[in-house]
Amino acid sequence: MAAQAVTLTENRDVPLEKVRNIGIIAHIDAGKTTTTERILYYTGRSYKIGDIDEGTTVMDWMDQERERGITIVSAATTTFWNGYRFNIIDTPGHVDFTAEVERSLRVLDGGITVLDGEEGVQSQSETVWRQADKYKVPRICFVNKMDKIGADLDTTVASIEDRLGARTAVMVVPIGRESLYKGNVDLLSRKALVWHSDDLGATFDVIEIPEELKKLVEERRHKLVERISETDDVLIEKFLGGVEPTIDELKGALRKAVIEYKLVPVYAGTSLRNKGVQPLLDAVVDYLPSPLDMPDVPGIDPKTNEPATRKRTTEDYFTGLAFKIQIDPHVGKLTYVRIYSGKIESGSYAYNSSKGIKEHIGRLLLMHANQREEIKEAFAGEIVAVVGFKDTITGDTIADADHPIILEQITFPEPVISLAIEPKTKNDQEKMGYALQRLAEEDPTFKVKSNHETNQTIIWGMGELHLDVLVDRMKREFKVEANVGAPQVAYKETITRTAEGEGKYIKQTGGHGQYGHCWVRVDPKARGEGFEFIDEIKGGTIPREFIKPVEKGVTEAMENGCIAGYPLVDMSVALYDGTYHDVDSSELSFKIAGSMALQAAVKQAGVTILEPIMKVEVTTPDEYMGDVIGDLSSKRAQIMGTQKRGNTTIIIAQVPLAELSGYATTLRSLSKGRASYYMEPSHYEEVPKNIQEKIIAKKA
Repeated sequence: MAAQAVTLTENRDVPLEKVRNIGIIAHIDAGKTTTTERILYYTGRSYKIGDIDEGTTVMDWMDQERERGITIVSAATTTFWNGYRFNIIDTPGHVDFTAEVERSLRVLDGGITVLDGEEGVQSQSETVWRQADKYKVPRICFVNKMDKIGADLDTTVASIEDRLGARTAVMVVPIGRESLYKGNVDLLSRKALVWHSDDLGATFDVIEIPEELKKLVEERRHKLVERISETDDVLIEKFLGGVEPTIDELKGALRKAVIEYKLVPVYAGTSLRNKGVQPLLDAVVDYLPSPLDMPDVPGIDPKTNEPATRKRTTEDYFTGLAFKIQIDPHVGKLTYVRIYSGKIESGSYAYNSSKGIKEHIGRLLLMHANQREEIKEAFAGEIVAVVGFKDTITGDTIADADHPIILEQITFPEPVISLAIEPKTKNDQEKMGYALQRLAEEDPTFKVKSNHETNQTIIWGMGELHLDVLVDRMKREFKVEANVGAPQVAYKETITRTAEGEGKYIKQTGGHGQYGHCWVRVDPKARGEGFEFIDEIKGGTIPREFIKPVEKGVTEAMENGCIAGYPLVDMSVALYDGTYHDVDSSELSFKIAGSMALQAAVKQAGVTILEPIMKVEVTTPDEYMGDVIGDLSSKRAQIMGTQKRGNTTIIIAQVPLAELSGYATTLRSLSKGRASYYMEPSHYEEVPKNIQEKIIAKKA
């Protein structure tokens, strides 16, 4: 495919109040990428509209994305609308690539949540909404696919309020339903907008409000004005006194309410049919925050461990967050950085405060999906890619060397599925190690471990699709042929009671011997709380320099588990006693002692196996509901509830991942191909005793 010409970004020096860093987030197939392609077309970034089915989209540029018709990696671009600069990140909708959404939301100031007008709020919509809540990202909702059979704005708004817990401000009334949908009445301005199909929706007519909608428009407008006024003391007085606030007053109050997470404006349209996108762009300008509307960036000063902040201006000290690593075949490793304050220049140095090292800024690039535009310097409010960083990873803070700060890390979910992989030839062996290391660098939810007993390499990911894409990338990008085993469930081990254990490593040789001796106590923690190491040594019974090696020995022993070789999780380990030898003690001897102590304690602590539980949503025609529920029940499922949507029922259940192998085929045959399902990781739970025994026997 011929490379696209890169449009140079004119006038980058836009005042910060006119910058919008936004992300497009949604459930798979809600129309995120289609909406982004329209935004790029109407803002003049691309000269033609890309099509997913034709594989011509700008933002889905990877071969795997175009073949599968889904977004896999988040893509960034910059475009302009009415003098405002939009830095846009288009994120994946498939749950297997949730890490891409997580890291994008961490660095964005605002989001557009795209919803399917017929489906309403779906499972992944809830997940990304919670992620956006976690990072306090103000949002606008865009109800897409209004031309679809069964599309209904009111029902979708009800599901936003009910399932997402959001307080909505509905900004439009649709003109026409389903295939007759042609535009919206804008409630604030009382203007009716109707789009033309012959110019790809680039222009629209402003017409009189259709007679049959006038009464509804006034009712809805009254409700909207009341809802906005409730968030502002001055306006509510006006409203209650029977005085109509002006449009500017309403817009100002709504903007403030959106930034404070009090209201979520809701717009409607159909991106595929090119209707309703321009008002959405105006809404981004009117209601989503600029960097200056956001609070100062909080962090920790690594020199003092005290809280520190940065103002989001070019005048403050340079601070940025590395949120994504991408391996580019042409320029090597790209580190995407959101610049919060100050500025950087190519050819200079930056300080990685998370690691305490200097990094060289070789080149600075503005990214337009996979196209690169070289720039000399970058300012607060921008999202850029840096070439030249060697040791910086996702989540590291980059700062001014004399004024370091460490920003909040990005948290990622744990992988739930694994498979064994081995190179086909000796020649592939080395290449495979390099390829896996590179891919793991890019993707924090992709883990690579070597099993020394079997000499196998095990890769871990968020789902079968996730691993499938990564193996495919390894073949295409790194030219590595590999044999892949069947996917395996990522079990974990944990303890059920408190216990103590002693580790004693003494080795006498001719010269220096080895002496390490410690006592540890293990305590169970609640599910999902992870691991904690507690130093309870008093009076120097173990010198300070040997505490860290004990912790290292403990964590390494936890990796290998106790009863079936799965990692130990959700426990605290307290080091409370021990002895040492003036001459023979060393870091190695205490590391081995720590490992021995943990193994001894865990054996007494009632080890049990945990398994990943998935949240599953099955959408089925009513006539197959009984069969589907019966089948789920046979898979140890817990049915959490059902929802009606037209002639279909949505069954919500929690099902062990181990039971879901080949579920797509099963569901297809149960429903004659008419039912569909979606699943995402929920939590870990103890495996029933009879199944535990089978797992242990298999491992033996």
